[in-house]
Amino acid sequence: MTIAGTDPTGGAGIQADLKAFSAQGAYGMSVITAVVAQNTQGVQGFVALEPGFVADQIAAVFEDVRVDAVKIGMVANAAIAEAIAESLDRYARCPVVLDPVMVAKSGDHLLEQDAVDTIRERLVPRSTVITPNLPEASVLLGRDTEIGDLAGMREALDELRGLGAEWVLLKGGHLGRGESVDILTGAETIELTAPRVDTVNDHGTGCTLSAAITALLPGHAVPVAVQHAKEYLTEALRRADELEVGSGHGPVHHFHALWGDAPDRGGER
Repeated sequence: MTIAGTDPTGGAGIQADLKAFSAQGAYGMSVITAVVAQNTQGVQGFVALEPGFVADQIAAVFEDVRVDAVKIGMVANAAIAEAIAESLDRYARCPVVLDPVMVAKSGDHLLEQDAVDTIRERLVPRSTVITPNLPEASVLLGRDTEIGDLAGMREALDELRGLGAEWVLLKGGHLGRGESVDILTGAETIELTAPRVDTVNDHGTGCTLSAAITALLPGHAVPVAVQHAKEYLTEALRRADELEVGSGHGPVHHFHALWGDAPDRGGER
């Protein structure tokens, strides 16, 4: 189950999560926290749903369907974050993956300031895995400056683990290196590297990675799920230019495995 905001162009948020779940062979369910007006060029605005209604959606799923894993994305504000925490305390007996969505790829903010403390204090400690990028990690740690290099990533790991999550996947995409380096730490620490893919079509990468991890967790140990999810995202990025969606940062190719080899661009797909 994904708990997140929407993306009407289908590249991020709830829509990306459901695609990533399906690509991993999982059945996806969704709880909407906010309706977002956005496209590949940016976010025009969002309307957060009533916290009680978010809780009602969560209850509706848990009281009827077996939930094997939960992913939390955009929570929008502190009241919704608290409603999610209370609902999970009541119902969830499964892995929880928290992608602390704060800023969209375009730089638009997707989180009200009052929500940061609630995420840090209520959602992070009950998460199996949290997946912050470098700007999000700095916000969670209350730092004024962003982590700027691989050494800084390594130094931040203990402090991030100290927030209470069982595992932390610190994503290093913002470093701009020739390789994409993420660090997973929990019962062990593993550095995961992949070649950086040269594409502008990277909308929804964080949503897609965390959703793939969520779908894989019920059948895999955390390090294995994370490794497989990173491999899936790398290929989705590598194949992203086969899609022609929007005029800005297009989506990754969630269903690249179903397409097989790259299609002949001389015809319509």
